[in-house]
Amino acid sequence: MTPPTARIDIVRDTYFGTTVEDPYRWMEDWKGEELQAWVKAQAAYSRSILGTLPERDALATRIAQLNDASPILSYLQLAGGRAFYLRRDPGESVPKLIVRASMDASETILVDPNTLGNAVHTTIDWYSPSPDGCLVTFSTSQSGSEQSILQVIDVDTQTLYDLVIPGTIYNAVMWCDDGRSFTYHRLREPTTAAPETERYFDSCTYLHHLGDDPAHDRKVFGRDVNVGIEIAHADLPFIYSSPASDWIIGVLVHFDQLSLYAAPRSVLTHPTTTPWTKIADVTDGIVWFDIHGDQLYLRTHKDAPRFKIIRISLAEPDLRRAEVIVPEGRAVLQDFRVVGENVLTRSLDGGIWRLQRVHIGDPARSGDVETVPLPFNGTITGGASDPTTTTVLLHMTSWIVSPRVYRYDTVTGAIEDTGWLAPSPIDFSDIEAHELHVPSKDGTAVPLSLIHRKGIQHDGNNPTLLIAYGAYGLTIDPAFLPTMRVWYDRGGIYAVAHVRGGGEYGNTWHKAGQKRNKQNSIDDYIACAEYLIAQGYTRPEKLAGQGTSAGGIVIGGALVQRPDLWAAMIIRVGVTNTLRNEFTESGAVNVAEHGSVTDEEGFKALLSADAYLQVKDGVAYPAVLLTTGLNDPRVVLWQATKMTARLQAATSSGKPVLLRVEEHGGHGFGSTKGQDDAETADRVAFLLSQCGK
Repeated sequence: MTPPTARIDIVRDTYFGTTVEDPYRWMEDWKGEELQAWVKAQAAYSRSILGTLPERDALATRIAQLNDASPILSYLQLAGGRAFYLRRDPGESVPKLIVRASMDASETILVDPNTLGNAVHTTIDWYSPSPDGCLVTFSTSQSGSEQSILQVIDVDTQTLYDLVIPGTIYNAVMWCDDGRSFTYHRLREPTTAAPETERYFDSCTYLHHLGDDPAHDRKVFGRDVNVGIEIAHADLPFIYSSPASDWIIGVLVHFDQLSLYAAPRSVLTHPTTTPWTKIADVTDGIVWFDIHGDQLYLRTHKDAPRFKIIRISLAEPDLRRAEVIVPEGRAVLQDFRVVGENVLTRSLDGGIWRLQRVHIGDPARSGDVETVPLPFNGTITGGASDPTTTTVLLHMTSWIVSPRVYRYDTVTGAIEDTGWLAPSPIDFSDIEAHELHVPSKDGTAVPLSLIHRKGIQHDGNNPTLLIAYGAYGLTIDPAFLPTMRVWYDRGGIYAVAHVRGGGEYGNTWHKAGQKRNKQNSIDDYIACAEYLIAQGYTRPEKLAGQGTSAGGIVIGGALVQRPDLWAAMIIRVGVTNTLRNEFTESGAVNVAEHGSVTDEEGFKALLSADAYLQVKDGVAYPAVLLTTGLNDPRVVLWQATKMTARLQAATSSGKPVLLRVEEHGGHGFGSTKGQDDAETADRVAFLLSQCGK
């Protein structure tokens, strides 16, 4: 088969005196018959190649086994002495919701999506137990769409309430004191008149009483609801509270910036008349918070790029008189929570995660900091606590240690394995990990993680996969990846470039790869590739790159700027046409990260980062695999189709440019095990066909 040809119909736009030509603008009618037919033909073409690659079937069998070797736990929570989490067992397609009546009790299945509706494609998006652990709200969606519907289940009787609330894409449930009412966040009903770019506009937080018709639920926080609060169309309004406090915090999310307000709980009864007190604006750099009594604890990057924790009294809130509880240090303070008489902090220090306890209750010890000895150096991928107890759950892993769940007592200091997850039977004893630093184009030291079999030769013959993300201040943390065993067994190196735009070194590192600074992210990535070649780990004929979602900007940039460096590139549900991204349903909320064409600086930032518009005819591009999901709500289908069409028309190398289409998938959230396994098999087979031994 040959790839289907895409029609060229050039559209010219002029921004601030610069004219930009877009040959495949017609594809932005992504639900139109022409594009749907083209996508179907592209999927068939790609399947005809990927499905016949050497080792593909053997890889698929082995990957399925590796991904089924152990249970997978995630999303731990504690409430009312009970422990909740999602668990996928071997042989199952998607995770189910589990409860333990106590830490030492056996498991009980609360919700099993494998038995709900179209079980193969139904997944639990999020859940939230009531403070007493007796009821749980949870949300499910179909086929990776993230179009969530909220339901409620009784934990003791395992009975579902007759309740279905659509449009609950975010986990923003706050249970009320009566244990029968809760607030939740809901998107507005879609209309044919509203453009898709406004899908997330004018959302609101509602109050629901069990037994009532949700159609009559009252708005309690949102645009034109509350006294003295101005809320923009694109702001996301949430409410947060804690069983350890009588206060409610109103949160306005302006993409990656927050404004905070405080009010007594009576605001839920009188939302239009009870005033809110403004606590913080976007200029205060608040990124998260927690409440204990009338004390509000805030994590901020204002005057502290690696973050600090401050405290104010909600009775007399004044940030100018805030007390510093945890000052900025060498490590990046990534997260915290108040547990009993302690503040627990989670920090990233040179690639190693640290857990510290700061005393806040005893005046004689107030401010004392203790480092909690962890079982091994790795990532604290998640955890759970109940503000009314002293117990904390820690979910830990590393590049070479499989996940474990530990119980930590903040009073005794004891930390012990719960036994909920046994060590993986997959042997990683011959695998080692290294953390290096590589000088970028401007001399900045960029962290680089290398994972491979022990004793590899620096002869340039090792197939190497270099991944990166570099956006939103997020980090790629050490994680046990059992399916990568197939790559290591074939002599492969797995490398992670922690480029600017991420959060490895705090807010400064994030801003250094944002908007007009996006080229720094690309330069960092290219520098890591050149380092791997210079040190004999690999050579261009053996080197591949991969990026997902916003990581597609970095990978796409490296692809078009240095096509000579790569044997193959993989762009997974990636952004490649940044100049047009704000015209998608999720684009408007991402303007703060990438920029907008409505101002000249924003236009220049988007144009310089646009890989699609930088593709040149007659260039020998490496082999490229792009992936997309037909139900992706985050990166629209045409981001991948336009880049695929442009590369197929332009490249002179004769190497394949493939578009892998997931018909019943989205951005990756909610993918089934079978979908994950099949994509992994395709990616590894593709990589080995282009740069393997």
